[in-house]
Amino acid sequence: MDTVTYPNSKVIDFSAKYLVAVRILVNSKPLPQRFKVQWTPTLVLLDEEGEEHHRTVGFLAPEELLPSLMLGIGKSYFDRQKFSDAESILQRLIAEYPKSDAAPEATYYLGVSRYKRTDNAKELKKAVHELEKNFPQSEWTKRASVYHLL
Repeated sequence: MDTVTYPNSKVIDFSAKYLVAVRILVNSKPLPQRFKVQWTPTLVLLDEEGEEHHRTVGFLAPEELLPSLMLGIGKSYFDRQKFSDAESILQRLIAEYPKSDAAPEATYYLGVSRYKRTDNAKELKKAVHELEKNFPQSEWTKRASVYHLL
């Protein structure tokens, strides 16, 4: 990732704006043990309290790393019940990277965030319809299929 992904100008700009990047050697202590890092590269997204919300393992090209990082930020907001913030970053991910591997999960969390914010089950139904339309074979579509019953 040092050769292809990290030097990418979009990755640099995104990281500078949204992340505090820290590089730690996998054989150092105590952080690799604390976060169960077994392989490199492993990127662990933490909130300001040091709680993990998302991770990636292995090489990702810039066009997949950026949506993965956005998904991690969205999940961090979601986990901390900042649903409007989660919606904002997840909508951006889907708009900018609609064909990325992160897009189905982002669509799922976007629908659930909207539901949690509004308490309106129609948001879950919208999410499952978007998943079926755009990602029919995704595991996230399968996970959301129950929302048809609402």
